[in-house]
Amino acid sequence: MKLLVLGAGGQVGRELCRLAWPAGYTLAAFARDGVDITSREAVFAAVARERPDIAINAAAYTAVDRAESEPDLAWAGNCTGPGNLAAACHEAAIPLIHISTDYVFDGTKTGAYREDDPVRPLGVYGASKEAGERAVRDALARHVILRTAWVYSAHGNNFVKTMLRLGAERPVLRVVADQTGSPTSAADIAAAIGTVVQRLAAGNTNWGTYHFTGGGAVTWHGFAEAIFELAARSNATGRGPPPVVEAITTAEYPTPARRPANSVLDCTRIAEAFGIVPLPWRAALAEVLAELKPRPIPAGNNAR
Repeated sequence: MKLLVLGAGGQVGRELCRLAWPAGYTLAAFARDGVDITSREAVFAAVARERPDIAINAAAYTAVDRAESEPDLAWAGNCTGPGNLAAACHEAAIPLIHISTDYVFDGTKTGAYREDDPVRPLGVYGASKEAGERAVRDALARHVILRTAWVYSAHGNNFVKTMLRLGAERPVLRVVADQTGSPTSAADIAAAIGTVVQRLAAGNTNWGTYHFTGGGAVTWHGFAEAIFELAARSNATGRGPPPVVEAITTAEYPTPARRPANSVLDCTRIAEAFGIVPLPWRAALAEVLAELKPRPIPAGNNAR
C-alpha cells in the first residue's frame, strides 16, 4: 500500500510522516518545494510518477488573517490545489483524503455542527476551504473530506506554542473567552487518517464528509489556562511562574478575519463509519506538552 502525502511540511503532514504505519505501507511525502499543489502539471506528474494507492492532501493556505489581504493565494492553495489533486486522483482511479476546517461554518449554531449543516463561511479562508471541498466532490466520487479545528502540535506555528512563548515573556496574557471549539492534536488527526486509510484498504466504502476534533469543548481562554496548568506539571514552560490569563471578548481583540463563535464539530458520524473516537482534548494536550518538555543536556556535552 503506497500513500502520496502532499503538505508534508505542515503540522498534520509531519505527523503523517511520523505515524507508525502497518507493515507494507510506504509513503511518498512532499512539502510545497517538492510538489506545489497549486500547479496542475506538478500534481498530475507526481500522481503519475508515484502511482499511489491513496492520496492524502494535508496542504493548505492556513494564514487566516492574511487571507483577507491575499485572497488569490488563499484560493489557489485551498480551492485550486485540492481540485487539481482530485482530478489527478480521478484520472488515476484512486481515492483521496482531504483535510478541511470548521471555518466553513459561521459559528452561530447552538450546539455542535453536523456534517450536513449549512455552510456559511465568514471570510476568505473559510470560503476558499469550502470551495475546495466542492472542488473535491465535483471531481472525485471516492473521497473522504475530514473537517477539523484548532489544530496544534509540537511543531510549526500554533496556539499552544504561541502561548508558551508569550507566557515566558509576559506576566499577563489577555485571551478571548467568547469563542468555543475543540483543540485538536495534529498527531490525533494523523492517527485518524491512518485508521481511515486502513479501513478503505480493507474495503470500507463510506465515502463523504466527516468531522474529527479533540473530544470536548473549551474557549480559547480556557484552552490557554489548561496549557499553563498542564505545562507546569510537565515542566514544559521551563523556569518561572505561569502568567495570569485574563478573559476578554472578541470585540476587544479585533482581527482582519472574523472567527466563528462556535467551532464545535459533532464527531458521531466518523465513529459510526470508521470506529474513530477522539481522545479528550486535555489528554491530547498533555501528550504534546510532554513532547515539548525541555530535554536535559547529557553529561559531558556542555558547550563552552
